[in-house]
Amino acid sequence: MTRSRMVVVGGDAAGMSAAHQALRSAQQHGRELEVTVLEATEDTSYSACGIPYWISGEVDSRRSLIARTPEVHRQLGVDLRTGARATHVDHDAGEVHWVGPDGEQRLGYDDLVIATGAPSIVPDWARDASGAPGRGVQVVKTLDDGAWWIRALAGAPKHVVVAGGSYIGLEMAEAMLAHGHRVTLMTRSRVMSNLDEPMSDRVATALDVGGVTVHTGAAASGVERAADGSLAAVLAGDLRVEADLLVLAIGVTPATEIVQHLDLPRSRRGALRPDPHGRLADGLWAAGDCCDVRHRITGDWAYLPLGTHANKMGRATGDTIGGGDLTFPGALGTAITRFAAGAAYAEIARTGLGLVEAQEAGFKAVEVTTDGTTASGYHPDAQPIALSVVGEQGTGRLLGAQLVGGRGSAKRIDTVAMALWSGSSVADLAWADLAYAPPFATAWEFVSLAARRLAERL
Repeated sequence: MTRSRMVVVGGDAAGMSAAHQALRSAQQHGRELEVTVLEATEDTSYSACGIPYWISGEVDSRRSLIARTPEVHRQLGVDLRTGARATHVDHDAGEVHWVGPDGEQRLGYDDLVIATGAPSIVPDWARDASGAPGRGVQVVKTLDDGAWWIRALAGAPKHVVVAGGSYIGLEMAEAMLAHGHRVTLMTRSRVMSNLDEPMSDRVATALDVGGVTVHTGAAASGVERAADGSLAAVLAGDLRVEADLLVLAIGVTPATEIVQHLDLPRSRRGALRPDPHGRLADGLWAAGDCCDVRHRITGDWAYLPLGTHANKMGRATGDTIGGGDLTFPGALGTAITRFAAGAAYAEIARTGLGLVEAQEAGFKAVEVTTDGTTASGYHPDAQPIALSVVGEQGTGRLLGAQLVGGRGSAKRIDTVAMALWSGSSVADLAWADLAYAPPFATAWEFVSLAARRLAERL
């Protein structure tokens, strides 16, 4: 039996999911498969999403964020090579070029999986002469970044500027406040701009209550440095904010440079667009944050970098290479976070389309926002919650929802996500048999209540 060679570039969520699933599927289908993974760093299979909570002290150690060490991957049959940076793909020759401790090398493959992820954006003005983030400036992407922040935050309280008002920006603002630092947040448009404006405003209010100074419409554009080279201020147009440290949380960009010379389906930003099996071309595959995904509501391509999608895409890709037939069925853009500081506590979640997104996609969309509580109003566990539900006029189709609320509110978004996934209407969600007891819900569970109000409008 001929042994097939699979090479994966990238050893985090998508890459390692693909590697192990391929081995399992190959064994199930009686195939011989050797799997090699090239990972540029020394870390594999870790939770980047958990890094702000390690920085805050809520997670106790770097090790806690690692799901599988390189040693475990190797024990499970993967030839994992850390410190191995892929530099070029010669697909005609079936070779990937890489650089490791022993210099430049080449590795042959029958199937190559691009799972290179998406590094944080670092503008030129934030870099030093070597191209790395300048003194006092750092992103929040890798475990080494997390360790940098823990060192930087030690000692006397500092003024930290957070550039970016999305998930990482909010979570890092919370982490900074947990250590007693002063925080200013700059954002190009609004706080959590992937929410419709009324919901975004609720998040901004929580930040204000928590002690964060927020500047909206202020895209960070430069820094000033003291005579000794340390960070002195962050600039955003005419705005100048004195700062000791700068968190860069302005987004990520797909890392697809090693295949940019190949004629592959991709977006203008460079994200690869594989089919549902992960296939780009014969023998060439991709999965994870370097890829676009299909949005299940619009059917269009969307860039939704998230560990949940990366793991699922990697599994489908690996299964297909190993002889199976799994596919990645797309995504809804479901996401969740929180901001907790002092008297402020806000859980934030969304799924599907907001009102503006639905209108831009061509739907005749209607939205209703309902305010209520997470438990029966007389119960001491009751927390405030606001839920915006969007549906299509005429068909009653459920299109999406956004939520901002108190403790225990945000995971209700999963109820809406499952309704969207299964094609339920707004009325179906209104009549769904959801659990009730006073410590947990109102008699009309809040999601059903919000859906009922929208159904009446539709």
